[in-house]
Amino acid sequence: MSLINLKNVSVAFGADPILDQANLIIEANERIGLIGRNGAGKSTLLRMIDGKLLPDDGELLIRQGTVVGRLVQEVPSDLDFDIRSVVALGDEALGQALANYYLAGESDIDTQTVVTELEAWGLDVQVKTLCSRFDLDPEMQFSQLSGGMKRRVLMARALVKQPDILLLDEPTNHLDIETILWLETLLLGLNVTMIIISHDRSFIDKLSTRIIELDRGLITSYPGNFQTYLETKAKAMEDEDVVNAKFDKRLAQEEVWIRKGIQARRTRNEGRVRALKKMRDDRSQRRERQGTANINLNAGGGKSGKVVIEAENLHASFDGRVVMRDFSCRILRGDKVGIIGPNGCGKSTLIKILTGENQPHGGKIKIGTNLEIAYLDQHRSAIRDDLSVQDNVSGNNEITINGQTKHIMGYLQDFLFSPSRARAPAAKLSGGERNRLMLAKLFTQPFNFLVLDEPTNDLDYETLELLEQLLMDYTGTLLLVSHDRTFLDNVVTSTIAFEGDGEVHEYIGGYEDWLRQKRDNSRIAEPKKKQEPTVAAAPKAKKLSYNLQRELEQLPKKIDQLEKKIEALTMEMAKPEFYQQDKAIVSQAGADLKEQQDQLDQHFVRWEELEA
Repeated sequence: MSLINLKNVSVAFGADPILDQANLIIEANERIGLIGRNGAGKSTLLRMIDGKLLPDDGELLIRQGTVVGRLVQEVPSDLDFDIRSVVALGDEALGQALANYYLAGESDIDTQTVVTELEAWGLDVQVKTLCSRFDLDPEMQFSQLSGGMKRRVLMARALVKQPDILLLDEPTNHLDIETILWLETLLLGLNVTMIIISHDRSFIDKLSTRIIELDRGLITSYPGNFQTYLETKAKAMEDEDVVNAKFDKRLAQEEVWIRKGIQARRTRNEGRVRALKKMRDDRSQRRERQGTANINLNAGGGKSGKVVIEAENLHASFDGRVVMRDFSCRILRGDKVGIIGPNGCGKSTLIKILTGENQPHGGKIKIGTNLEIAYLDQHRSAIRDDLSVQDNVSGNNEITINGQTKHIMGYLQDFLFSPSRARAPAAKLSGGERNRLMLAKLFTQPFNFLVLDEPTNDLDYETLELLEQLLMDYTGTLLLVSHDRTFLDNVVTSTIAFEGDGEVHEYIGGYEDWLRQKRDNSRIAEPKKKQEPTVAAAPKAKKLSYNLQRELEQLPKKIDQLEKKIEALTMEMAKPEFYQQDKAIVSQAGADLKEQQDQLDQHFVRWEELEA
């Protein structure tokens, strides 16, 4: 039996239903990417599966005994406990008793007795195991953690009941790339059914074995990962447009026929009249695809100088910690520079120094002429919650963009704000809407130097891709802080990377280019450290021994064989029916795939070593 079965499920909160006679079957050990526009109902579907919401109509069947764990999108603000208590509270039945025991101390007999009576010591073991696995200090206060570490604790909390289904609502929000990669590895190693909502395209592509899309109340399934979905979806949209066009043409012809006058009415076919009435009803009930944001940059500033920023041997500290030492860079007009690094490493400090807001503690910086800077900060602090959407953008009814005057309501509709939504207080906006509002406000001003700090948070895929294309076409200078690897690869021309211990370096290209250059540089640099800095110690080319030469010749064949095995196993595991097999078989296949991938990586490393 499947884990979850939705049969003709409907849920409505307004005029258009969130779910409209929707159907869905989920099998054990699937990893499903749930996608859809902001407000389409993705979080509503997760709440139903989690038992927090009942459908208005239809059936929601969950296999008896199924345990559900959920990572919520927003970090709760009322968790004033230590880490182990927060993790334990993921078990609604036993967690409170164990949290009381942690709070009272191990010597407290009363709370110890309660835990014993409830047989909650097994939960205590699970809490300690997860804290160790996630590298968490059990007795540290949750409120003192960074945003990324809080997400890590909440992930442990979602897993504490050892769930059969894990619901993940934007698990990568506010995580740095290093933590996202850690989370990817963790989730790939779990034998649990997952339903994942994420706007991180690399993350969803890496994890998903199937994509389900929630669009205009209906659920559509696409086997495979996100890249496969994109290809299939494009064809489905073309087919939908063709069918709708044919229907509309036929309807128009029938409308002409019904209005032909007396001659037509004498020979009128009543069956044809009834068919026309049904066509009118069908057309009125058709839910059109939501429009895409129509964003335009107000790049009305004059040209900046050719050299925008020239920095030499910059040094900066924060709270007594060195975040940057001896960093130099030269940014020219038209450069698009990405900035990456762990949370708290100093990315915002670097931006403030490069834009002249703060001064470095050492080194020199020269900022070019005629700069007009537009800055989107990650906290969206320019938005006032007490003002409406309209008043946040402009106090006037008209706005000028690139020399053209538009009504403020028309401008906001380009950012998918309806007139009623535009008049609503900003405090009522969702995360994605706040992001669109900030972009709408930012792009009203002319600029030639754009600074974006995490602009992609909570944007749906269509708006994200539109912003991506705008930045690719933008002719001014861009500084971009982002943890979205695909976004960085598609937009930036160079990357400034914080690499720990105050080391900051610039690389040509995006995230993948940085990875490759960093790996190559580390392999080149390692032997140099072992050489004496003298002319006599200069390395000479050495001829490989017979055995090493033979090993080198055989490596391409071994790599080819492994790649074919990995490809075959990956394709097999992407099939939904694969996870209907025994759990041990699925687990072994996952272990085999990881082992083969590790062998492939080792072969590539060895190949490069021998060729060098």
